[in-house]
Amino acid sequence: MAAAGKINEHSIYSEALQEEITFLVYLPPNYSPLYKYTVLIVQDGKDYFQLGRLPRLADKLITEQEIENMIIVAVPYQNVKDRSRKYHPEGEQHEAYIRFVARELVPYIDAEFPTYQMGLGRALMGDSLAATVSFKIALKYPHTFGRVIMQSPFVNDEVLEAARAFKDVHLVNVYHIIGTEETAVKTTRGAEEDFLTPNRSLHKVMTEANFNVFYEEFDGGHTWKHWQPDLERVMKMMFTKTAY
Repeated sequence: MAAAGKINEHSIYSEALQEEITFLVYLPPNYSPLYKYTVLIVQDGKDYFQLGRLPRLADKLITEQEIENMIIVAVPYQNVKDRSRKYHPEGEQHEAYIRFVARELVPYIDAEFPTYQMGLGRALMGDSLAATVSFKIALKYPHTFGRVIMQSPFVNDEVLEAARAFKDVHLVNVYHIIGTEETAVKTTRGAEEDFLTPNRSLHKVMTEANFNVFYEEFDGGHTWKHWQPDLERVMKMMFTKTAY
């Protein structure tokens, strides 16, 4: 059984959001301030730690030297409304949340831990709306984040337009999956939405723009039943050991 890393709670006051943000930081079993670490920032962070069992997976893969040494920063949401305000492209705090992650959270992590402090040394990940905002952050700050992982993102015209307008495609590596049964997803805003068709449109946009993207459609719906088993492939594909 792999040795367990440590998970600690941190808080910072966000000027962008005008509120205290509390988040979790996973340090791997072999953590030492003498080495540098890749940083993975996860939206829906508590869900990824609990439902996705991400720390346990990281323990295993890092111990077996299958992936880079990394620090995982899990940013949770307070409630459904808070999540929508920050993650949804039309949410009133969406742009402020993007600024918080890039301009406040990243400098805090870089100051507290030995990180690479370069785009390829940082990644973003999320599911559903958390994937959407992760993608938007990467497009807005491609020199800060070189990798983004999207599991079943919500995609609307605003997201498609942001992808079309993005020019620095060589700076960002994308992992993108969507389920073939995600055609009537019940959203937190009360409606049922087709996620599959807009995701196919997003993939077409990224392909035509020559994004470096892995894309796959899986047999299944919009649930952790499918996202959690996918995480081992995510970690191995996106975080293979690399010499910076």
